[in-house]
Amino acid sequence: MIMKSSRRRAAPRSRRRVAAPVAATALTGALIAAGPAASAAAHSGRHGSWFRPGNLVVSGSVYTGRASLFTPGVTELPPGCTGTACAPAIADGSYPAVFNNDTVDGSFGVTSPIYLDQLTTGGRLVNVLRVPDGSGWGGAPADHMVTSFSSKSEMALNLSTSGSDLTFTGYDAVPNSADVSNSNTPGVVDPTNPVTGTDYRVVAEVNRNGRIHYTLTNAYSGNNGRAAILNNAADVVYTAGNAGNGSNPQPDGVIVGAGAQILTPQHAPESVQAPGQPTPVGSFSVSQLGDKADKVGKDTNFRGLTIFGNVVYFTKGSGSNGVNTVYFIDTTGKACPDGAGLPEPGAALPTAPIAYSAADLQTDGVTPYNMCVLQGFPTTLAKTSTAFPFGLWFANADTLYVADEGNGDATYDPASDRYTSAAAQTTAGLQKWVFNGMSWSLAYTLSAGLNLGTPYTVAGYPAGDNAVTGLPWAPATDGLRNVTGRVNRNGTATIWAITSTVSGSGDQGADPNKLVAITDPLTAASPAAGEGFVTVRSAGYGEVLRGVSFTPGTPRAQ
Repeated sequence: MIMKSSRRRAAPRSRRRVAAPVAATALTGALIAAGPAASAAAHSGRHGSWFRPGNLVVSGSVYTGRASLFTPGVTELPPGCTGTACAPAIADGSYPAVFNNDTVDGSFGVTSPIYLDQLTTGGRLVNVLRVPDGSGWGGAPADHMVTSFSSKSEMALNLSTSGSDLTFTGYDAVPNSADVSNSNTPGVVDPTNPVTGTDYRVVAEVNRNGRIHYTLTNAYSGNNGRAAILNNAADVVYTAGNAGNGSNPQPDGVIVGAGAQILTPQHAPESVQAPGQPTPVGSFSVSQLGDKADKVGKDTNFRGLTIFGNVVYFTKGSGSNGVNTVYFIDTTGKACPDGAGLPEPGAALPTAPIAYSAADLQTDGVTPYNMCVLQGFPTTLAKTSTAFPFGLWFANADTLYVADEGNGDATYDPASDRYTSAAAQTTAGLQKWVFNGMSWSLAYTLSAGLNLGTPYTVAGYPAGDNAVTGLPWAPATDGLRNVTGRVNRNGTATIWAITSTVSGSGDQGADPNKLVAITDPLTAASPAAGEGFVTVRSAGYGEVLRGVSFTPGTPRAQ
């Protein structure tokens, strides 16, 4: 059974101005201040801006569950399971041990509220926007969304093409619901999915005034959406994610609803939206590179997403299928006849879904294929790859920074008190790629200051080892996920990034992580002397950080 609670138990969030935004369907209302900052002033989207151009926005979440959510040995997981698909919970709902349930339920997660923290570029907190979550908090409107607390690949933030809006993804659910991140979507139900619940995925857009509206979708059934970008001129949204949590053969809707999607933003209340079948905008197969085709629909298990020079780029960095690398959508049909290439000059952004062949879905996936590996980036199959790209940011047409989140290996050596596999990585962190006019190549990887593999202390977090995993609770940085950046007048670039972690937690995605920053000379061929990451903000007990972007109203680099 899915246990629900509207009670909030938050990590300390001192000196925060917190507001609950009014949905687009109630534009005359005022935003209501609530939460831990009891004396915070109310914010009205009708008068002035909530976000200040040039600041940062960091998406995050706070675990709000209670011990009573699950009873060890009694609560069956996943919720609604039957027969051999069931396993009894081994932990109650108390943080962080609740995520030990992931060791018996591979779909385990608990939904939680979403926060958008506005920071100065130096890390000073300006205010906090709490996204309505359906719990009734602060008189929140009916429209709402949540995230899955331990789903580390979610809640990327991206500025729209005009720089006027931020977009991010989540679920049409309420806090403290179990296993929503692997549920089916209502319009695409996979009977072999061990998670039997149904929940729409949601794309949210927030503008400079803090106004949010929501678009429901049946895409990413069985898995999660990770990132979204609004194309203002065409009024479409591009999204990245993954689909499927069942066995083969997958339903057609799961195959169609994976990877790169295109949506038309909705302005009606969620309660009256009626999403149709998913609408893919991009598709790739390893067969384009001459490799034997693998599991249909899994070559496009995308994570990162950006737009630069009128081209949509994606990354893939997880799973055993496909290629972990950087991709782009080719709208000309000329860029890469052999699966890898460069965007054609003058290419336009896509404005419509692929007109795919339904007859070929079960054998070839979504066809025709219209995506390419960016020339010079890896084409090694994921099953043997050591690359784990996530976020990406173009400083200019010849310089691309790619975050590598690391291998997730929590091998630990008590003698040195280090996660040795994480510490030994040479490509985890921030990779700088440069273009010579014909191909991209890796110049160097920045990791100094990240202290890869070295455990750090989180106030209130358990000390010692997790009895379930036999490894320390203390997390260590493993690499980087979502990133953003700016080019400075002195010829350097400053990049902000969200860290990934390894630890002995039952689910490393539940670890308190960090926002870090580094400044890199754009023309450098090797790291500058003394160059290293600094911590801008650290998540507290029961808190995670997920995405980072500049605020709406900040001009977007093209």
